Amino acid sequence: MPDVRIGISGWRYTPWRGDFYPDGLVQRRELEFASRAVNSIEINGSFYSLQTPERYVRWAADTPEGFVFSIKGPRFITHTRRLRDIHEPLANFFASGFLGMREKLGPILWQFPANFRYDRALFDDFLGRLPRDTDQAVKLARDCADRLKKPGYLDADKGQRLRHAVEVRSETFVTEDFVALLRKHNVALVVADTAGKWPYAEDLTADFLYIRLHGDKELYTSGYSNEALERWKKRIQTWTRGRQVADARLIGPREDTPRKERDVFCYFDNDVKVRAPYDARQLLGKLGLDKDLQATPGVLFDEEA
Repeated sequence: MPDVRIGISGWRYTPWRGDFYPDGLVQRRELEFASRAVNSIEINGSFYSLQTPERYVRWAADTPEGFVFSIKGPRFITHTRRLRDIHEPLANFFASGFLGMREKLGPILWQFPANFRYDRALFDDFLGRLPRDTDQAVKLARDCADRLKKPGYLDADKGQRLRHAVEVRSETFVTEDFVALLRKHNVALVVADTAGKWPYAEDLTADFLYIRLHGDKELYTSGYSNEALERWKKRIQTWTRGRQVADARLIGPREDTPRKERDVFCYFDNDVKVRAPYDARQLLGKLGLDKDLQATPGVLFDEEA
């Protein structure tokens, strides 16, 4: 069976407190609550700064069995260094401790700014550097800065597969060559719904899909209507069967060779008006994936907060 994960991007947001999170729920238990309302969460903090092995282990421990995190790659690599001179920064990232999340570790997301233009040679080099399993990642992590060589920095399951997804925001990436490059490296092109602000494409470039829903009407703000969620449900169902949707918006040639199945990771990032967790819950319900989830806002942990 394909693995279908519907979740939220981050979990620490002040407006969620007293709304999605019950009144009185202490902040240290917010992940515990959120991870029982959805079946995956995208870690955002890793984008802004390197985390620590202790923190990743604690996050994994706070979540239920079968839960999966996605990890956002550092902006220092994508925005500051802009993929140049990145061997040690990559090593530092893979030494920061998330490999120790073991079976709870999902895909790694690499997001690029709107002013980053497509450079084939640069991107080909970057994608070729990305470790495809934990053995390669541990080997790379050994080249990290000495300050990061802390207890647990090389902890990982042997031979665990690593998957990567790329989110781009420049029209210069709207080229068949980019799609072909992603397929060469089996890296997913993020299907990013950004209220029309940045490029939108549904090309299947890997053996899994990564979707980020930032708001279909207003970026980071607007919620998704029942009709919109029904549309996403149908698309996800088609993609998990290994097929492409009939009305796919594509950059490159259509991939018509059906696969047996594809895993799907979908994250709501329309958090400003507390829409993300509720939209995620609705979509989970439409896909019949909410049966094993425990949390409904205002119910779980009320007495224990």
